Amino acid sequence: MNAPQHPPTLAGDTVGALVESGAQCLAAAGVSFGHGTTNAHDEAAWLVLWRLGLPLDSDLSDAPNSIQKQPVELADQARVATLFEERIRTRKPAAYLTQEAWLQGVPFYVDERAIVPRSFIAELLVDGGADEYLSDHTHRVLDLCTGNGSLAVLAAMAWPEVQVTGADISPDALAVARINVDRHGLQDRIELQISDGLSALPGPWDLILCNPPYVNAASMAVLPAEYRAEPELALAGGNDGMDFVRQLFAAAPACMSEDAVIILEIGNERAHFEAAFPQLPVFWLYTSAGEDQVLLVTRQALAAQTRLTAQ
Repeated sequence: MNAPQHPPTLAGDTVGALVESGAQCLAAAGVSFGHGTTNAHDEAAWLVLWRLGLPLDSDLSDAPNSIQKQPVELADQARVATLFEERIRTRKPAAYLTQEAWLQGVPFYVDERAIVPRSFIAELLVDGGADEYLSDHTHRVLDLCTGNGSLAVLAAMAWPEVQVTGADISPDALAVARINVDRHGLQDRIELQISDGLSALPGPWDLILCNPPYVNAASMAVLPAEYRAEPELALAGGNDGMDFVRQLFAAAPACMSEDAVIILEIGNERAHFEAAFPQLPVFWLYTSAGEDQVLLVTRQALAAQTRLTAQ
């Protein structure tokens, strides 16, 4: 009979050795990724570098200037080991342990009061992919379901001439967003407001960004522990994931300026989206995840859909 397999324990007296050992520990423990990293090695590097107070973009290659062989004292080795033990034991996303997440190279504070930011809309803001949908008449931008405020901050950074409102139904999330707005010195450019959907946001808005709760019920039931550690309110979208989107699309035309558009993220729910809105013309936008996670819809298309539904 085979002897029972014991999970590896963190060991190593250099930065590189701790990263490699940490990756083995995370992989053996079966933790889930997706909150800033996609694999055990990258997450181990994040945790080791953060715990040691080293830049997260430190070179860990075999290059001569790499910090891979930099020695780590015993006390710091123990501190790193404790962090990995917490990550494995609690199954909390690493961002909740470090209280920092990076989106398109910009740091944001985050804790359990808000979802860990990871929206693909951020790419469109930073690389200019959304610029063509703005005009000289774009002055008021709404980031609906703002969470920790990251998209509102990135929008304000990308477009210095616009005013941004970040809105959320959760007072806790808005408290986290306030930290980030203040951290980036954007108090004069970003207003934060509590609202259930668009109910307290009459506009008119020239652009609405929205990364809503869109996870369907079947997917919610099998989410890994790391995702269940996040506020359910920010994830659960009802039976087909489209509950919030239906409410948004019904209310939006009355809250949008004539040429306004909505940029909406729906993750892996394109099939459910198209089933829910079979006649609605939308434009699928390219991101690093492909062309089926983020879409654009115009006010005119939504208004026409509303008239058809009313008939």
